[in-house]
Amino acid sequence: MKTTALRIYGKEDLRLESFELPPCGDDGIIAEVISDSICMSSFKAAEQGAAHKRVPNDCATNPTIIGHEFSGRILEVGAKWADQFKPGDRFGIQPALMYHGSLDAPGYSFPTIGGDATYIRIPSCVMESNCLLNYKGDAFYKASLSEPMSCLIGACHAHYHIPPATYNHVMGIKEGGKVACLASAGPMGNGLIDYLIHGPRKPGLIVVTDIDDARLARAESILTIEDAKANGIKLVYLNTKCPDAVEKLMALTDGTGYDDVFVLAPVAPVVEQGDAILGRDGCLDFFAGPLDPKFSAKFNFYNVHYAGTHIVGTSGGTTADIKEALDLMGKGLLNPSMMITHVGGLTAARETTLNLPKIPGGKKLIYTHKDFPLAAIADFAELGKTNPVFAELDAACKRNNGLWNTEAEKIVLEKMPEVK
Repeated sequence: MKTTALRIYGKEDLRLESFELPPCGDDGIIAEVISDSICMSSFKAAEQGAAHKRVPNDCATNPTIIGHEFSGRILEVGAKWADQFKPGDRFGIQPALMYHGSLDAPGYSFPTIGGDATYIRIPSCVMESNCLLNYKGDAFYKASLSEPMSCLIGACHAHYHIPPATYNHVMGIKEGGKVACLASAGPMGNGLIDYLIHGPRKPGLIVVTDIDDARLARAESILTIEDAKANGIKLVYLNTKCPDAVEKLMALTDGTGYDDVFVLAPVAPVVEQGDAILGRDGCLDFFAGPLDPKFSAKFNFYNVHYAGTHIVGTSGGTTADIKEALDLMGKGLLNPSMMITHVGGLTAARETTLNLPKIPGGKKLIYTHKDFPLAAIADFAELGKTNPVFAELDAACKRNNGLWNTEAEKIVLEKMPEVK
């Protein structure tokens, strides 16, 4: 089967090419990719080329397919996997295979599997690692976002608390506790709030902070105080661009402090603010990934000693986290649409990947069988003046509070031009 895919040959050397995939065989699976969400990790791989720890040293002569947050439909199943998968199944993927301890991963290391492709051959090691995951949801883009959503789920699972007079680490956020989500009015923060409200373990209080009123208002319009209340949670949005931010945050807990604090910006004052509002046995999660390897911030070790405060950090999610994300999305409990700010076709994947840090907003979603430029959802109305498909997309998103949605995906799949 012929595929068209974006392949990496070296530093900033990405090429969109068509080539023949190997046959399925007894131990492989042939699938079509429908959507791929572009990750900063793909930008880093493109920047580093063969120097990247997951990109093969010989990529210049044996290029690999880039993109690791993808979803699609299975077309052909080898005999080895016929009892687990069948043609027509929808799937998501856990790219961190850790196959026999190797760092090799789809989207970095393999010549026949990656997200920025029309068709792929999935090698046996993916299934052997239990990393090809069934998905029952109504839209492919949601499964593409199961990997970033799993990072947020993993962060919640990584928290721990220690009951008095024990040394037992009870994993997860505190049930019915007080949670502060700092610098969390952006796309990833919205995903975290969504999980805290609709996930299996719920706090009693969630305080979401930012220093921009417009971002806070937008987050509140998506994740409403009323919906949180219906789920037994008090939800508060707070602008902390003020000198007494710590006092205001503490007042919301009646002075006791927070059981769980998430820091979603690699900014030292935000980390220190999170430390200052921890209650007894409070857990701070430094979720944001800093670019500076020497990044540091002050932490109150008096409270570490006497109040049992502690810190965790997470990077990525486990296969179990992705399965949980797919399950909750399939049941309609989680909606990762709020993460997406831009949509494009496979022909836009190269420039999007290479320029990702320069493109504002949240997730950039690629429909891999389609040929159209990357466009911000906010620009659909203007683009719709000359392109009727964008006019339809604009209307569909406006019917869904400005968010990407299943209806919009169907419009793209039915009406945007195909990759030639």
